[in-house]
Amino acid sequence: MYTVPDQTGRLIVVTGANSGTGKEATARLAAAGAHVVMAVRTPAKGEQARAEILAKHPEAQLTVRRVDLADLNSVQQFADGLLADGTPIDVLVNNAGVMAPPSRMSTADGFELQFGSNFLGPFALTVRLLPLVLAAPAPRVATMSSGTANYGKIHFDDLQWERRRYSPNFSYAQSKLADLLMAQRLAALAGERGWNLRSTSAHPGYTTTNLQSAGASLGRDKPKRSLLNSLDFLPKQGVGQGAEPLLFAVADPGAVNGGYYGPGGRFGLVGPTAPTRITRRALDTAVAVRLWAEAERLTGVRLAAVHH
Repeated sequence: MYTVPDQTGRLIVVTGANSGTGKEATARLAAAGAHVVMAVRTPAKGEQARAEILAKHPEAQLTVRRVDLADLNSVQQFADGLLADGTPIDVLVNNAGVMAPPSRMSTADGFELQFGSNFLGPFALTVRLLPLVLAAPAPRVATMSSGTANYGKIHFDDLQWERRRYSPNFSYAQSKLADLLMAQRLAALAGERGWNLRSTSAHPGYTTTNLQSAGASLGRDKPKRSLLNSLDFLPKQGVGQGAEPLLFAVADPGAVNGGYYGPGGRFGLVGPTAPTRITRRALDTAVAVRLWAEAERLTGVRLAAVHH
């Protein structure tokens, strides 16, 4: 088990904090002394998760707040609430995501659901909260990607899967490659602008959470077995181990700006945390710059307007 370093006095925002790796990370960060804002789409589920964590860690400081990353209005309201509080954010953890819904679905703003929820929402949230993040003494933004990013491709001609035949898995892979490109671009911006910020990323390997089944059952009564949840022959691990690369990216002194962490064991799917090779596509600076500009255009949230 990875031991999270002391987080006393730190404010950490975790999206998708009510289940899976987000809930596990929240519990362990709070147990290490952090005050965690549990950013969740459904407050009732957030409160239930909060109660479960408090039962094990009575001293935990946990606040539940609502954000729906598939709705840019909700992202703005959530960010405005934190900006009004004015407390510096030591770490923003972009963890929440949806995975492989069987048919093409849309966000409140008309984006393809996975690209919107997994990338554009977190992008808008990150840029809006940057003033509070940069106000912290040693801030980080940690973004959850996925091994699927390795076969992802950014389709600039059709980011929303409106022209080509929708693929749940390739669409998911595109959104997770976009997350990795965002993390890399933010790391580069920190260097260029002299920000004392570490932008890190992680992937959970093959961790069994409700992500596999929840995505595949969106809009259906019975979950359909998608490719991603039928890989029963592969080595897999529980959420305790699966959250550790993210915890390392969030809290470890050894995590570097631009670093990417995942399981170091078989096929990079299980085992203790290690630095992970970043796919060449995520290291393409021109693509990262173009994607960032496209995200600014699509969300209407721009870095210059938010932070000077």
